[in-house]
Amino acid sequence: MNKIFMMMVIAAVFVCSGFKSNDNQKPNIAELHLNWQVMDNNYQNKNQALTALVITNKSHETLPAGGWKIYFNSGRGFTKAAVSNNALIEQVNGDMYSITPTSGFKDLKPGGSARIEFVCDDPVVNITDAPEGPYLVWDNAPEKGYSFGSYDITPYKPTYQGLITPEIVYDRNKTVADIPADQLMKVFPTPVSYTAGNGSFSFSRKTDIVANDLRFSKEALILSNYITAIFGKKEAGKASANMISFEYKAGLGDEAYELSVKPGAVVIRASTSTGIYYGIQSFKSMIPAAALAKTPSSVQIPCIEVTDAPRFPYRAVMLDVARNFQSKQQVLKLLEAMSLYKLNTLHLHLTDDEGWRIEIPSLPELTAVASKRGHTLDSKHHLPPSHGSGPDVNNPFGTGYFTKAEYIEILKYANDRHITVVPEIETPGHARGAIKAMNARYDRLMAEGKKAEAEKYLLYDPNDKSEYRSVQYWNDNVIDVSLPSTYNFVETVVNDLISTYKEAGAPLPTIHFGGDEVPANVWEKSPAYAALKATHPEIQSTNDLWYYFYGRINDILKAKGIRLSGWEEMALRKTTLDGQPAYVPNPDFTKEHLQVDVWNNVLGAGQEDLAYRLANGGYKVVLTCVTNLYFDMANYKSFDEPGYYWGAFLGIDKFFSFIPYDYFKNADVDKQGNPINRNIFIGKQRLTDYGKSNIVGLQGALWAETVKGPERMDYMIFPRLLGLAERAWAADPAWATEKDPAKSKEEYQAAWSNFLNVLGKRELPRLSYYNGGYDYRVPKPGISLQDGKYLSNVEFPGLTIRYTTNGKDPDAGSKVYTGPVNYNGGVIKFRAFDPKGRGSNVAEGGSNNLNP
Repeated sequence: MNKIFMMMVIAAVFVCSGFKSNDNQKPNIAELHLNWQVMDNNYQNKNQALTALVITNKSHETLPAGGWKIYFNSGRGFTKAAVSNNALIEQVNGDMYSITPTSGFKDLKPGGSARIEFVCDDPVVNITDAPEGPYLVWDNAPEKGYSFGSYDITPYKPTYQGLITPEIVYDRNKTVADIPADQLMKVFPTPVSYTAGNGSFSFSRKTDIVANDLRFSKEALILSNYITAIFGKKEAGKASANMISFEYKAGLGDEAYELSVKPGAVVIRASTSTGIYYGIQSFKSMIPAAALAKTPSSVQIPCIEVTDAPRFPYRAVMLDVARNFQSKQQVLKLLEAMSLYKLNTLHLHLTDDEGWRIEIPSLPELTAVASKRGHTLDSKHHLPPSHGSGPDVNNPFGTGYFTKAEYIEILKYANDRHITVVPEIETPGHARGAIKAMNARYDRLMAEGKKAEAEKYLLYDPNDKSEYRSVQYWNDNVIDVSLPSTYNFVETVVNDLISTYKEAGAPLPTIHFGGDEVPANVWEKSPAYAALKATHPEIQSTNDLWYYFYGRINDILKAKGIRLSGWEEMALRKTTLDGQPAYVPNPDFTKEHLQVDVWNNVLGAGQEDLAYRLANGGYKVVLTCVTNLYFDMANYKSFDEPGYYWGAFLGIDKFFSFIPYDYFKNADVDKQGNPINRNIFIGKQRLTDYGKSNIVGLQGALWAETVKGPERMDYMIFPRLLGLAERAWAADPAWATEKDPAKSKEEYQAAWSNFLNVLGKRELPRLSYYNGGYDYRVPKPGISLQDGKYLSNVEFPGLTIRYTTNGKDPDAGSKVYTGPVNYNGGVIKFRAFDPKGRGSNVAEGGSNNLNP
């Protein structure tokens, strides 16, 4: 009997240890490697792509045929069943998808590879189309995700229509005249009046700063600190050789200034400290970039006379830190560059479905829950991965927020540079982060038995059975505007923002409350909506909730002396035209002087004139047009050029060539880069003189879905920000109003060449060193094979081109291109470099074939 018992014990131990052993024999996911590749970009002769995810097992253990899922993010749609018959791809929520192995997937032995081939709903255009942030979750431990050892993308050489090749780039660049540096204007953006004089002003650490008015003392300190940064600390007791003085002059506009540089003195005149500050910035733009690269003893500044003022009072950058976070330091760095180029508004997109990025002390769950992203399927403690942020909640761009102290530091820094920071709190759509945070607050307080307190800030009715999908595929991201608790939430957030701005001593003229992309069918089955409708006869349908919501938001802000801003949908009323849905400017809000940012002018989509209709209808309009002013759009159509392209491809030429009062005039290609049919403008509203008075300014926008880290942020914004600055500050150029097309084209080409030379020979070298340097986009050079020789050029004259003939990518030590290179076969590669040796994407030629 004892023997039998002992044998049973031994067997049990063996079985248990066997189970434990099998569990331990799962492969280390860090030793599994993924590769994504494009196989057919016109699969089955349809507008779709066949792609593959290849799993390579570099561990010593077998990846089992099942018992796991792969999660990843993507803004694209997929056919559910893998073409390889070994997996299913399903949407979870938003941009998250899962891959589940089926019976067709076999055990993956050590050293082996498996392919999951699946169909994307659209062709692949660039690297942004690849799946992002894949990770694995075991079925028996669904609470934790594991990142793969590596994930790489196989370079793809597309042949799609509109592809921009190095040869096309070469042909574009060769029309740009190379202008000697000494013939270029020394102040940027272009001033109203600029007259070159004789002689120069010797600028050094000995230069004295004199503020003849105490109101300008802060600006004197800023310039003094800048002198120290360039030349070193001023020696005590040394006599001044010359001076820079600030003088008050009545009659100049709030942002206007005069700058006089003479051999013995520099004088900046203005009626406000803002004007003095912009005069300083113009003086700084005259300092050669070489002075920033090393410490000179002095710099010679040419004598000039400038009278200047901005064209538009509102010159803005919209930075999205909600989708992917950027640090306080990176925001300060952007503010510094904005101030150099006289941009005066930073619109911070602080909240969205994928994150809440500002501390609201009264509602700590907003950051405790919604500032974090990591693997979760219920969003109770943090939000799920989005945009490739991965399973780890401690990731650098999916997780993060500004503490109150950090935000105050941002506000003070901006205020010192005469920049207003506009906070955006997205409502009622794009609000999943806030909704899930307030759900977590509700659960906590309900568990404590505090029902009334739990419901005080609830943004979502758990009994709402409405079914919808947002543009970004979320099915639970819209605030229920029928709930009274929604307005408790809004007022509390507003009060905390007011307190933060007051503590910083910074102005808060407006708060932006979003308003874009609320999907159809929302609120239809909400009990709160039914109750509100029963007591408010003016509400006949869910469409009417829009005006109810923004009317109440406006009342909350007006009572606190704050203006309401929002995206264009905030100002629209839904109606019908010939039985079809249509939108018109909402007359109910025009008397409220609301300000709207208008992005939608996608060419061929039917809303090309929306900004003009709203301005003509009485709304204050900020042009944020996707066709010309979106930093997140790819520069051009090439696989190695990152960014979205749903609205347009935007090189710096689109920013520079934008005509605010008539952007129909120079619209030449559609969002795919094909020539447009100008019939799309028939029947569209033109901007009236009254409408022109309502265009308050321009705004460049960086949406951050594709922006992971500060380097990519710099790449997408710079140098395109300089095109925005020129159009927002400088007067309407002659080519924009010239009625003769041939003459307008000739004037534009001359101005375009001048602009590119100013950037290549003055401003890009400056940005390489200014404020520690900016990682701006260095453009890929153009190349052309002619008569057995390769020629190369670059968009910005002044940058250095290097090349190799040994198959390796050029680096900062490769041969400098100075003229045509003999081609003797093999591969030849060209690359442009900035003054610090940062290289562009590589342009490759060889075998009489130019690769994209």
